[in-house]
Amino acid sequence: MNAVSRDLLLVTRDDSVRGLIRIKLAQDVSTLTALSYTRVWHHISASVPHPTLATKPGVTPPSLGRLASRIAVILMGKHKPTWNPSTDCGDYVVVTNCAALYVTGHKMWRKTYHRHSTRPGGLKSLTMDSLVARQGGAEVLRKAVSGMLPKNRLRDGRLARLKAFEGGQHPYKLNLMRFGGVLVGSEGWQSAVDGMRARNGQKT
Repeated sequence: MNAVSRDLLLVTRDDSVRGLIRIKLAQDVSTLTALSYTRVWHHISASVPHPTLATKPGVTPPSLGRLASRIAVILMGKHKPTWNPSTDCGDYVVVTNCAALYVTGHKMWRKTYHRHSTRPGGLKSLTMDSLVARQGGAEVLRKAVSGMLPKNRLRDGRLARLKAFEGGQHPYKLNLMRFGGVLVGSEGWQSAVDGMRARNGQKT
């Protein structure tokens, strides 16, 4: 197939406004270059109200289920036009403030995790609040994302790209996606994108 020019839409932390980067791509997967599989770092806070992933947009933080499903899509790379089920083309996701993970209803006390040692009487059960107290909200998020990923050889590698932290600090600040030197999702980043587009003669 002949190579064509496409727009690679990179999903930012704020789904309502997305950064558009033009990259030369090929329709034939076998002719894709290393640039086509470049991994991008995304960031989201589990305690900040989100415009699309919250049950009450802009009011409540992203709920556990919606947050986990969106993370799973990014880890698999299904938000990219280069996605292929046989290749691991997903991105990195950094989640902060998992200690304040938001769940709806009574899931915090009624959701139960089970595991079995395969020995008689080896069934162990643990509620979500007990798991949070023992291992933190980051482990709850990892389990939710793991359950939404395909059960194949690619799952371990995809889960390894999920970086979840209990607080707001993390060592990947320099890796996160920026436009015009402004961190995506931070205050003023949209104006930086508009300025870049204006300099390139694109419509804002």
